[in-house]
Amino acid sequence: MIADGLPALEARLVHDLAQIALGGPDWAHPRQHEGNHVYDVVIVGGGQSGLAAAFGLRRERINNILILDENEAGREGPWVTYARMVTLRTPKHLTPVDFGVPSLTYRAWWEAQHGAEGWDKLDKIPRGDWMDYLRWYRRVLDLPVRNGAKVELVEPLNDVCDGLFRIHIAGGEPVLARKVVLATGIQGGGEWHTPAMIRDNLPRHLYAHTSEAVDYAAMQGKRIGILGGGASAFDNAQFALNAGVGAAEVFIRRKVLPRINPIRFMERVGLAARYRALDDADKYRAMACFLSHNQPPTNDTFERAAALPGFNLHLGSPWLSAEAVNDGTQVKVTTPHGEHLFDFVVLSTGLISDHALRPELRLVADDIARWGERVPVPEGCDVSPAIADLIAAHPYLGPSFEILSNAPEKAAQVHGLFAFNYAALLSMGLSASALSGLEQALPKLASGIADQLFLDDKDRNLAAFLTYDDEEFLGQWPRLVQSEETA
Repeated sequence: MIADGLPALEARLVHDLAQIALGGPDWAHPRQHEGNHVYDVVIVGGGQSGLAAAFGLRRERINNILILDENEAGREGPWVTYARMVTLRTPKHLTPVDFGVPSLTYRAWWEAQHGAEGWDKLDKIPRGDWMDYLRWYRRVLDLPVRNGAKVELVEPLNDVCDGLFRIHIAGGEPVLARKVVLATGIQGGGEWHTPAMIRDNLPRHLYAHTSEAVDYAAMQGKRIGILGGGASAFDNAQFALNAGVGAAEVFIRRKVLPRINPIRFMERVGLAARYRALDDADKYRAMACFLSHNQPPTNDTFERAAALPGFNLHLGSPWLSAEAVNDGTQVKVTTPHGEHLFDFVVLSTGLISDHALRPELRLVADDIARWGERVPVPEGCDVSPAIADLIAAHPYLGPSFEILSNAPEKAAQVHGLFAFNYAALLSMGLSASALSGLEQALPKLASGIADQLFLDDKDRNLAAFLTYDDEEFLGQWPRLVQSEETA
């Protein structure tokens, strides 16, 4: 630890933010509804995307904002809840949430504590360090987060007050907002996928998804089976074995492990940053390719798992069935190669993006435009039915992550909603839920929200401008006075 490292950095940050005049006076017109305060923007989700979106709005001089997060303070997002990788998978040099302010970068935060000379030796960002950085980011920017606030429903109030939403919070008073940003992460556009053979056949105490809290420490010496070949399968295998699980066996449908990570290519050639400039047909082709790849584990994660006693990998081994046996204490899994007995099974089976699955959007889900309604399968695009269905369910968003309606008469119901989560993948590429895309996505979101707020009050703003007569020049000069008297 470097003496005065963080305090010195924080003093520099205060100076830097003052130099860019962060958080100047609001220009949006304040509102009330039935005597209640109306926020210009409410952000649902206080993880990296929600925090950075709030900072972006403050840069646009939109300060009447609130962030809602269901978790306790310091546990927002996946990093200390269900993420189990040792390090982040993204390159350390990315600057996703700092908006070009050098003293706000992860590197500046790291070097303030460990010294500049060690940066080059750092391989990837440790998962816990990234969460600590986000806690620091929230504190030094003094971002308005209300924790323990689970959003249950987003209710449009266009029938009683044009352009407002009432946001219902579990166990608390609702809040009102002109704009709502759904910064709800990977699962925020749908739900984690649980195969029917698991959901319908196994009692809940015998399985969990990798997105859930799992008490691996309570499984000392037990055998677990992991379904799926994505990166999270190997993250959980090494995490479980290090926690004392006796055996962790990963089962993959494919006969070879996925080896290609298209995200790295997208980062190198600008496709992550400029994807949104493509037309719809090219977006479709690009995402059909992207979704056909499982994200492989990083080399270090695979090697870490494979080196541990108790690890086993089963290739070409889809699960044909899973059933509870031994009075509901174990799971028997059948594959084409035989039967396996486990004390617990874990699902690394990805997610489904479908806003109809989100309970908080149930009042507007039928009004939201989908890719399947707007964009046909491009000619010559060889896409499987499963991938085509996955693409079709995604919301078709506007250029600043705004949710669009599927019919003109429904436009008012969704006007003011922004999907800054994984559901934006088809429309905006790697953006809202990927560190690789946040740097380019966040300014688009903040600017788009500002544009909507301004245009919603366009008549009022223009009328005020056309009648503006505040005198700025107050100087006097004899020749000017004589000229005016002569006239």
